[in-house]
Amino acid sequence: MLNATKDLVMPTSLIGSLPRPEWFTERLGSQSFLEAMVNTVYREQYMDAVSVYLREQETAGLDICTDGDAHYDPDVGGQSWTSYPLFHMDGFDRKDPKPAIMKTGGVAFPMGHILHDYLEARVMPQIVGPIGRGDLQYTAMWKAAQRMTKRPVKFGTITPELLGAAVDDQYYTDPVERIYALGAAINEELNELADAGCPVIQLEEPQIHMIPVRGKVFGKLDMAELVDVFNNTTKGLRDKTEVWCHTCWGNPSQQRMFKEVQSYEPSLEYLAQVDADVITFESCSSGHIDLEAIGKVITDKKIAIGVIDHHSLQVERPEEIADTIREALKYIPAERLILCSDCGMGREGMSRRHARYKMVSLVQGTNIVKKELGLPEAECMAADGQYSLVIQQ
Repeated sequence: MLNATKDLVMPTSLIGSLPRPEWFTERLGSQSFLEAMVNTVYREQYMDAVSVYLREQETAGLDICTDGDAHYDPDVGGQSWTSYPLFHMDGFDRKDPKPAIMKTGGVAFPMGHILHDYLEARVMPQIVGPIGRGDLQYTAMWKAAQRMTKRPVKFGTITPELLGAAVDDQYYTDPVERIYALGAAINEELNELADAGCPVIQLEEPQIHMIPVRGKVFGKLDMAELVDVFNNTTKGLRDKTEVWCHTCWGNPSQQRMFKEVQSYEPSLEYLAQVDADVITFESCSSGHIDLEAIGKVITDKKIAIGVIDHHSLQVERPEEIADTIREALKYIPAERLILCSDCGMGREGMSRRHARYKMVSLVQGTNIVKKELGLPEAECMAADGQYSLVIQQ
């Protein structure tokens, strides 16, 4: 169900996370969100952070906002993206987390590499019983943000196959059973979120496009089977809200996960089958090598193209973003095109100021093309010269 983007041509948004303010020092840990919000210090810091995130997105002129993933703790490499659900779902031994080896295949960062720290930060609770939704409390988090803005707030969460690969399991004998149990619990949580009125729900990082690079998940699940995992996780959602499928190539500590630039092309026919209204693609960091292939294969969904690179501190110029959009329009109709970041910008390596001006440039570049096409431009207060502190001659 197209909700937020139904009547918008070439809207802009972020994938999710934004850099955490230095003054946001409280941690959520394994405490439930609603329990933490009873604490006046946590509540003030959390709400102030979400307010800042929303205001910066509004000032930049983004059409669809996020809460900046404010509930994630400042863990090494943004590890909280993975660990938050595991520390808040039923079936996990939250009190005795242990180092866990990444089981997605093909990942090895030796001592001396910055991402070795990321591997050492994978201290996760073990599965000791049947998995349930527990106290994820996504609805409360979305409400806390949405009540502060009239713009639609998108809420995202990690996919079950990545969660299943992050933990040791003392309960399920088959890892595929584990993944489907995680998917069922997440689906229950997200249906409650949709029922509450969340306009956009985003499932982040199905491993479909990773299979040609890393091989089958647990040596069992291929691309077609991972489509089934995704569709089971989103079951019932598209009758209620707009569903986004976010794909990228990873960015812990804003680092590349692969030595070589990867292509989506081998996986596109399978990504086209996911039960989602929008598919997002990391594109800027790869030099937009897949635009033509994406446009040819994904024909019945909206396509969100990353035009700002989450790995780099270099702020893209509006003119180069406009050039990318013009190229994308050769293959993707304007009414099905969304412009966004490649991925989140809050996984440890980027400053708030860099992220702010990347957002501003995203909107400015989109406005250049909208003007050429005779489309309404977004108001970008952050680029309004009349408010400059420097008197320009």
